[in-house]
Amino acid sequence: MFDQLQSAVSSDVRVLLEGALEGRELSAGDAERLLAADGIDFHALIAAADLARKRDCGDDVTYVVCRNINFTNVCYVGCSFCGFARHKDDKEEAFDRSHAEILEKCADAIARGATEVCIQGGIHPNKDHTHYRDILEAIKSVYPDLHIHAYSPEEMDFGHRKSGMPLASYLQWLVDAGLGTMPGTAAEILDDEIRDILSPNKLKTDRWVEIIKAAHGVGLRSTATLMYGHIEKPRHIAAHLDLLREIQKETGGFTEFVPLGFIHERNLLYNLMGARPGPSMQEDLRMTAVSRLFLRPHIKNIQVSWVKMGHKLGQMALCAGANDFGGTLMEESISRESGADHGENTPPEEFRRLIRELGRVPVERTTLYDTVQRFEDPALDPPSREPAEQVELSGPARWRKPLEQTKPVPAAVDAPAA
Repeated sequence: MFDQLQSAVSSDVRVLLEGALEGRELSAGDAERLLAADGIDFHALIAAADLARKRDCGDDVTYVVCRNINFTNVCYVGCSFCGFARHKDDKEEAFDRSHAEILEKCADAIARGATEVCIQGGIHPNKDHTHYRDILEAIKSVYPDLHIHAYSPEEMDFGHRKSGMPLASYLQWLVDAGLGTMPGTAAEILDDEIRDILSPNKLKTDRWVEIIKAAHGVGLRSTATLMYGHIEKPRHIAAHLDLLREIQKETGGFTEFVPLGFIHERNLLYNLMGARPGPSMQEDLRMTAVSRLFLRPHIKNIQVSWVKMGHKLGQMALCAGANDFGGTLMEESISRESGADHGENTPPEEFRRLIRELGRVPVERTTLYDTVQRFEDPALDPPSREPAEQVELSGPARWRKPLEQTKPVPAAVDAPAA
């Protein structure tokens, strides 16, 4: 596809795309130019990123079976883009999960095939650094083989300041209690001009970088993220990507990059502060494509956030440079509370169906991208481990019999082969 479009592409964009495919490192200025690609240039960008993905990762699309667990929604930071946080005195909606509740969710995750739990929460003013370690120890005492992916740099900053320990010692203290990896969230845009508007009380860019580098230094790998579609400009995105790439060159500690589109419906940033209403479809695909071309070969895995995009746009992003569909999640509160309406759970069998629709191969992975199972033959797929759902049918009474009593509809004679 890229070869067919080359002759019609703007000369400067063609040079950038050809160079990226040949292994030349793009500059921040180059990324800024590609983030403005439109028309034929846009289509060439998508095609080039998809070609780069195929060269970097082949036709495998990975996913992880995991469960999100938000242990509290109490938070005093006050991010303008957040619809999740509640005041500690909110008796109706604030929650603070007990260890028993967290373990119950872990048990459910394992029963459904999870290899990972992702633990995050708000910054609760009444907690201290021991709270984070206590959660790790509670989980590991019962489920020693369950991978714990937990605590954003914002949470790490809070816990570290409470601890009085050197930063590396605090991080190692958590690793010793069972922390496996950490989410590289709380990044938003790594530019303090933007951060001071989004969340003036949140950790600054230098502190985010300090914590991430220290984590990588003690062997604690992390994801990398960026939130776009609000008040940022292409130059902010380009500088953010450039910073992530420089960190990765130094530490090698990022497992993947996850572009996160801003969800606008239920927060101050859009409703009172005039931010854009999240990214357009074209912005989502452009962001994915530029990420692939700019970060290669340093960050191999580009992840789709299906919670933000939905499944269909997620499939399109997998044809625009992404190679990872993310996690099953099982529950998701943070995006949903801001207005995301794409659900909280994508079962493994649904991931496999969506991936095969693209002519690609589903691969279940671990948090660290080791292969759990490659599903080349649909006939060998395992049975679903999802809880049975009761589906009620509307219409005449003769239609409303239990689904287990119905017979499968025979395939149409002229149906195309799968």
